[in-house]
Amino acid sequence: MATTGASVARPEPLVATATGRPAGWRRRVLGTIVLVLAVIVVWEGAKWLGGDPWRIHGIVLGVAIDYVHTPPFAWRIASDLSLPHVWDVVRAFVDPAQRNGPPLGLILVGQAFFTFREALFGFALGGALGLGLAILFVHSRLAERALVPYVVASQAVPILAISPIIVVATKAGWLSVAIISAYLTFFPVTIGALRGLRAADPRAFELFRSYAATSRQVLWQLRLPTSVPYLFSAFRVAAAAAVIGAIIGELPSGIADGLGSAILNYNQYYTSGPEKLWATIVVCSFVGLAFVGLVRLAEAALTGGRYHPTEFAR
Repeated sequence: MATTGASVARPEPLVATATGRPAGWRRRVLGTIVLVLAVIVVWEGAKWLGGDPWRIHGIVLGVAIDYVHTPPFAWRIASDLSLPHVWDVVRAFVDPAQRNGPPLGLILVGQAFFTFREALFGFALGGALGLGLAILFVHSRLAERALVPYVVASQAVPILAISPIIVVATKAGWLSVAIISAYLTFFPVTIGALRGLRAADPRAFELFRSYAATSRQVLWQLRLPTSVPYLFSAFRVAAAAAVIGAIIGELPSGIADGLGSAILNYNQYYTSGPEKLWATIVVCSFVGLAFVGLVRLAEAALTGGRYHPTEFAR
C-alpha cells in the first residue's frame, strides 16, 4: 500500500544566503548575541544604579584604568553578594575552584558532561515511555480515559518531593537520577505524540480503511509520519525538562559529580564566592540550550524540513 504520509511531507526549499547557509541561522545567531548583550546591559545597569560602589583599578592593553563610582541608590538585589559583576562571573571560570586546583570552568565542564549523560538517558527513557503511552491511548479509548487523568496529575506532584523517594527506593546511583529525569520527560512527549498521531487528514484514514489496512499499517504509514513535527516539538520541550530533572535528581542522591552537586557545594560558600554559583548556573543553562540545540539539529538532519504540522490536529 502506498503511504499517504507524503501528504504531510511537503518539500520546502530552504532560503539560503550566498554562502549556502540558511538565512534563519544567521538571524538566530544575531538574535542570540543581541539578547545576551541586552541582558548584560540590564545586569550592569542595575548595579550601576543601585549596587555596591564600583572600584575598578588595573591595566588593560597598556591602558591604566582607575574608575570609582558610587551608585545613587542602594538596592539589595543589585549588591555584589546578590548580583556579582558579569566580569567577576567570567573570571570565576578561569580562577581555581580550590587553592592550587584546576580552574572552575574545567571542573564544571566535567560535571556538565556527567549531568548531560543522565539527562540523555532519562530523555531516551521518558521519550520511549511517552511515545508508547500515546500509541496506547490512540488505539484504546478505555486506556486513554482511564490513564490520561493520572498522567496529567503526575506532573502536579512536586519533583522535589518525589526525587528523594525515587533515589532511596531504587538506590541505583546515576540511574536513579535518570529515572527522575524521565519522569519530567515523558509528559510533554505523551501529549505531543498524542496530538500528532491524530493529526492526519481524515480522508487519509478513510483511504486506509478502504484498503483494509491493519492498525499497524495505519500506525507506521500514516500516524507516525504525520506526528513527526509534533514529536520533535515535544522533544525540544522534553530535552530542557530532562536537564532540569537530572540536576534536581542529583540534589538528594549524594552523587559527588554533576551540576546538582556543584550547586549544593557552591551554595554552601555563597557568601565568600557568589560568582562560583552564578558560573554554575550559567553552565546549567548552556547544557539545557545545547540539549535543545542537538534535538533541533537531529530534526533538521532527519526530516530536512519536509514535515510540517497539518491543519487537522486536534
